[in-house]
Amino acid sequence: MPLIALGINHRTASLEVRERVAFAPDQMILSLQQGLDACGADNLAILSTCNRTELYATGSVAPGTLLAWLADHHHLSAEALDDNYYVLEDDKAVQHMMKVASGLDSMVLGEPQILGQMKSSYAVAQKAGTADGLLSQVFQGVFATAKRVRSETAIGQNPVSVAYAAVSLAQRIFSSMKEVSALLIGAGETVELLARHLREQGVGDIIVANRTLARAQEMAEVFSAEAILLSEIPEYLHRADVVISSTASQLPILGKGAVESALKQRKHRPIFMVDIAVPRDIEPQVAQLDDVYLYTVDDLKEVIEANLRHREDAAGQAEVIIEQGVSNWKNQLRGQQAVGTIRAFRDNFGALRDAELDKALASIAQGQSAEQVLRQLAHGLTNKFLHVPTTRLKKAGEQGDSDYVRWAHDLFDLPGASKISPAIKQSENNQQGDDSRADDINSDANAGVKKRDEQ
Repeated sequence: MPLIALGINHRTASLEVRERVAFAPDQMILSLQQGLDACGADNLAILSTCNRTELYATGSVAPGTLLAWLADHHHLSAEALDDNYYVLEDDKAVQHMMKVASGLDSMVLGEPQILGQMKSSYAVAQKAGTADGLLSQVFQGVFATAKRVRSETAIGQNPVSVAYAAVSLAQRIFSSMKEVSALLIGAGETVELLARHLREQGVGDIIVANRTLARAQEMAEVFSAEAILLSEIPEYLHRADVVISSTASQLPILGKGAVESALKQRKHRPIFMVDIAVPRDIEPQVAQLDDVYLYTVDDLKEVIEANLRHREDAAGQAEVIIEQGVSNWKNQLRGQQAVGTIRAFRDNFGALRDAELDKALASIAQGQSAEQVLRQLAHGLTNKFLHVPTTRLKKAGEQGDSDYVRWAHDLFDLPGASKISPAIKQSENNQQGDDSRADDINSDANAGVKKRDEQ
């Protein structure tokens, strides 16, 4: 199976190297078409994410050719990538692609985004006209296996990111997130991810507080939220059931006094708080208040580590599913090797059928009775279909080829055990006897040589 996976990922290369070999999404179709022509591959697909760039190619293409094109495309020398790439072929390549799609090769074990990214890479390659035939079949097998991993294991069920863990903890406090109001302090990537997770859980009322109002408004527009300045937090804090903070401030932003005032306005309805910042944004003394549940980044790490252990257990189950996926793929590929023979078999018998049918129609046109014509048709078809197999089986019997007879018996699903003729059995016995006598002669000869040597 001429399949190659050549890649550079977070395990083999630094961020600086990964940046230099990344493909721009708006240039991907052109890149695929150029790569296909330059490498002489039958098919080509490219997966390019923040953590990896991988090329999947089929046909008579050498790994060195793929590497040289990858380097040249990004204006690098092949030597610059010497210690940063890996190459997998055939079954190993399929297994690797299944692991990638299932999240087993990700920086965050079991992360779900990679499957969507892989599906996107395949869709783009299809659009570019560089992914059909064998590569298309490989991707279908990869997606089917990844789907099994997701549905039959808990690989993606336990949060292992700080943002997701924070939202998951909030779900333990509130029975329904749809009625929750959230205040997010900061406007960086972590807060943006928090907003996305909160929206996914049905939170409708989100306030984003930031030092600069323009940045808060940018995020608020994306998530249909409300934007305020940090200085305005005391005025809005009483509305918040969930407060999550992640800024780069060197001093606390939220003190005990402000929280006490908010609790009075809330009539002591509890507030769930998560302080992800280092240094901390929320004064530690806030945790002393009765109606506040305050968690720090260290508390989240404990949740993440516990969940990561659950994912590692699930990863073992996923490995088994992937092994089955590779085995199924190999079986499918072996089955395809018989497609040509099956097609020729059907075409041959179809031609015989058509010839006999034409004769039958001609006979009816000449006035013969339908019953007589049908009997002749059935008789003619049977003779034509069985002539060659019968002749070959008879010849196999004459030559003592019992395996041929047994295979024919199984191939045509004949009733009862395979009947091996006495002549074939005798031929087999004779051959076994000849072999046995030859072994005895060799043994006697060896014994004679040994005896002479001893004398």
